[in-house]
Amino acid sequence: MLALALALCNADRVVMSVAIVPLSLSNGWSRSFAVIVQSSFLWGYLISPIAGGTLVDYYGGKVVMAWGVALWSLATFLTPWAAETSLWALLAMRALLGIAEGVALPCMNNMVARWFPQTERARAVGIAMAGFQLGSSVGLMLSPILMSQGGIFGPFVIFGLSGFLWVLVWLSATSSTPDRNPQISKYELEYILNERKNSLVENKPKTTKVIPPFRRLLSKLPTWSLIIANAMHSWVYHVDLRQAAWFSAVPWTVMAIMGYIGGLWSDIMIRNGMSVTLTRKIMQSIGFLGPGIALVGLTTAKSPAVASAWLTLAVGLKSFSHSGFLVNLQEIAPQYSGVLHGISNTAGTFAAILGTVGAGFFVELVGSFQGFLLFTSLLYVLAALFYDVFSTGERVNFDEPHMNDILRLLVLATSYRVSMIMVMLLQL
Repeated sequence: MLALALALCNADRVVMSVAIVPLSLSNGWSRSFAVIVQSSFLWGYLISPIAGGTLVDYYGGKVVMAWGVALWSLATFLTPWAAETSLWALLAMRALLGIAEGVALPCMNNMVARWFPQTERARAVGIAMAGFQLGSSVGLMLSPILMSQGGIFGPFVIFGLSGFLWVLVWLSATSSTPDRNPQISKYELEYILNERKNSLVENKPKTTKVIPPFRRLLSKLPTWSLIIANAMHSWVYHVDLRQAAWFSAVPWTVMAIMGYIGGLWSDIMIRNGMSVTLTRKIMQSIGFLGPGIALVGLTTAKSPAVASAWLTLAVGLKSFSHSGFLVNLQEIAPQYSGVLHGISNTAGTFAAILGTVGAGFFVELVGSFQGFLLFTSLLYVLAALFYDVFSTGERVNFDEPHMNDILRLLVLATSYRVSMIMVMLLQL
């Protein structure tokens, strides 16, 4: 169900990238104005993950996910009406879509943390994220077909109705925690509770305040390792390469498959006795160093086929980080996994915007797109090093005082050295 929800999430998101062409022609929009219409999704998506993550931690993933899917399906379903009513109505529906979809990934993390033992969690995230990646392929491939049969707004109606159907099944067939599920067997319930009793947040009703301790959360270096990892994961994630037929399906499919393989490998390593911390660092290293190397190979490509192969390899290897930082969110503070995911997701969205806009400026400054790819490769390496040094697979005590002056100086020194290295490389 989580995989289906994330598939709908991404499918609803990418439909506009297909529909924007006929919409622009019928409404006389310029290319720059069409970009504004598409980017209105990010207006809502920027503000909702943190608030949504906070609600997830307090109310649980089932309720918040149901509201999220219902609202983004409503926004998708009403997009045809909004487009024919006024431009402001269309922009509002796109922003509502972004607001509602901001809760999807924090809800996924919350539900996985409550339902799956640590030795199965990476595979569960791999399956859920496979739905997320395949949603792009499904959305991009089905939208033209649905448009040919039902007009420009055909896919919006179909995907919107599919979301409403998903909500009905979700509410009737799932529960926030295993102990509240009437269909679970006694054996399975005991197995889950025994396996995860030392690593997850309790199932007792919340008695704490809704507002999480943001200052304490941000005072810990493991938190920043997750934020930086998520930001780097999204750096070129949203670069508009969907015009290429190859990129519209194959790399997303490869990413879905390799993400599950990484999760399976990760769970096997933990089951065989490897520490959670080392396992997460290995997965994250593959997920960042692999794409970094592949992007260097991309700069040497002499044909579109070779370039597509390198790009597919980069995207596929990046999915190993789902078994790194993405699962790690549940481990350092399961009671705050939603808001931590929201914070890091917002950082990732900013990074995606910066990477998309900054690529043009960087190419103009340096004179070649290969330079931007090499710069991105360097960022992957630095982000992997930061994660490997400061992350942990153990629960972090966020009730301790804030980071002391020595750690503050360490962070400042690290940031200064990284910035100086980047400046020197740019000068070269």
